[in-house]
Amino acid sequence: MVQGFPVVIGFSRSMRFKRLWQLALAAGLLWASAALAAPTTVMVMGDSLSAAYGIEREFGWVNLLSKRLDDDVEIVNASISGETTSGGAARLPELLGQHDPDIVLLELGGNDGLRGLPPGQMRANLARMIEASQDAGAKVLLLGIEVPPNYGQAYTDAFRRVYQGLADEYGIPLVPFLLEGIALDKSLMQNDGIHPTAAAQPRILDNVWPTLESLLTEERQLAEQQG
Repeated sequence: MVQGFPVVIGFSRSMRFKRLWQLALAAGLLWASAALAAPTTVMVMGDSLSAAYGIEREFGWVNLLSKRLDDDVEIVNASISGETTSGGAARLPELLGQHDPDIVLLELGGNDGLRGLPPGQMRANLARMIEASQDAGAKVLLLGIEVPPNYGQAYTDAFRRVYQGLADEYGIPLVPFLLEGIALDKSLMQNDGIHPTAAAQPRILDNVWPTLESLLTEERQLAEQQG
């Protein structure tokens, strides 16, 4: 009996070690599974063009985007009608902390243009937002806006150059004009001539989708590599 006693103790310790190893392995697998299952968060920071102004919110292009995506992508629409780049820059830090997005879509500047605000001021505000998003670990997709030609060619050109300049400086993708193929089609614009109709929303999404899809693919590949 005495000679067998150490054998029993050794067996017991071996079983405990095996059990602990199994628990650690299971915990690791659960952690990895949870990490892989965590959805990609896309946050849209825009104005009335992304807030579905004048139409039912469910028909807006951001909501249509959420329906197109799989369950592994979460859409946060932080857009507010009337928002300027200044207002967006003030709100963004808190939103980044709250939602921790993987991708930020910046769709701002239209209201700056309608108010005739200096393009340099708009550029500085958008630059702050790009830097804050990148510092938070998010990729940025810039959605460009154009102002009506009645503001004068010089202002229109300067306004347009803001978006391309920022895209070049920060190395981020750009959709040059969110309302491409829509803004000059009266049948797709509301009576104010500024906001697109519900019928235009799928076209807006089509303007955004190819570039956004590339970013989402990059996020999936990164998650697979980390997994």
